[in-house]
Amino acid sequence: MKDVLHIKWLLEQVALQQSEEAYKKLFLLLHKPLCQFAFGILKSNDHAQEVVSDVFIHIWEHKTKLPAIESPLIYLYKAVKNRALNSIAKERRQQALDSGEWLVPMPSVYFDPEKLMMTEELMQKLQQAVEDLPSRCRLIFKLIKDDGLRYKEVADLLQISVKTVEAQMTIAMRRLGKCMEVEVSSLNVKISKK
Repeated sequence: MKDVLHIKWLLEQVALQQSEEAYKKLFLLLHKPLCQFAFGILKSNDHAQEVVSDVFIHIWEHKTKLPAIESPLIYLYKAVKNRALNSIAKERRQQALDSGEWLVPMPSVYFDPEKLMMTEELMQKLQQAVEDLPSRCRLIFKLIKDDGLRYKEVADLLQISVKTVEAQMTIAMRRLGKCMEVEVSSLNVKISKK
């Protein structure tokens, strides 16, 4: 989960001090997750990086307005989303995509391995279970678990109801829970055979 206060502080440093160092830190902190999000819309790494770069250029060019942003993380996601959709329209490749068809790579699952004491094999199977989720469900799971957004923020971002977000998270958690039950029971069988 991104530290929202830290992001807000970096934006204030960029706005008030014109700090290039704070701008660089903000870029390094958010570039990868924003590119992954843009990739989900554009399905092109080059276009995704271009859109995120445009957003960061816009931030620098309009830095005096940054302190007025109340929720900087959701603002950045919306800016990336809007620029990505505008890019699609501008290139006339297709009309705006249904958010249920967006592909989002899942580089990691947000769990603490020490607390859960999982084996590497179990982690891989859990990661596969996340990858096997329906695309909309996987996107919502990633935004909440990996990127630390709240249900309402995800609902606003994807222009769906909070109830839909809750339902998709229930589906995700139920499927991941079943995966964990199967894997834990198979681990118990392996342990008892020894």
